Amino acid sequence: MKNKLTDRQEEILIFIQQFTAENGYPPTLREIGKNFQISSTFGVKRHLEALVKKGHINIESNASRGISMIRKVQDELTESSFSDESVFIKIPVLGRVAAGLPITAIENMEGSLVVDPMFLKKAEDAFALRIRGDSMINAGINDGDLVIVSPNEQSKNGDIVVAMLNDEATVKRFELKDKKIKLIAENNAYLPIEIKSEDDFKIVGKVKGVVRWLN
Repeated sequence: MKNKLTDRQEEILIFIQQFTAENGYPPTLREIGKNFQISSTFGVKRHLEALVKKGHINIESNASRGISMIRKVQDELTESSFSDESVFIKIPVLGRVAAGLPITAIENMEGSLVVDPMFLKKAEDAFALRIRGDSMINAGINDGDLVIVSPNEQSKNGDIVVAMLNDEATVKRFELKDKKIKLIAENNAYLPIEIKSEDDFKIVGKVKGVVRWLN
């Protein structure tokens, strides 16, 4: 596909595929423009018209979300471009973490997320976890966001981590002080969680980034 598209056209095509997979509907012209810092909808239309002419998408007129990908192209993106780790890395999106199951168990997968490998040192083991609740809003992590997690990095004081506490997953800031571990929320409405000796506790991974779609 690279020899048929410019770099920007390919980036926009991948964005459309990922946005649609994440939200269940395609992006608008303004959403595409905002993501790529294209100031005018006319500039976005030029790229989309090129994608139509080259046989990668269809556009339904008079519809704000009228972009649809041609199935063959979508399959090629999933099987080729997304699996090429020299360009992009596909990591699993987990809706929950079930007790007793490996963190990447297929039963927990909601889908996948495509990221640039430059953002992850151990990308082959990374995963994304969907946030439920508002306990980390002061750290810029909101309900419905996806956090990208690396299970291979050593956690230290102040890191935001994904932890398993008594069979439940939680995202909090890690604190180790006077041999006592606390999980600190970034919302004054929530008290710190102090880990007791009888608790079943382990750190699953360190939060590396946040993904949010603005609709």
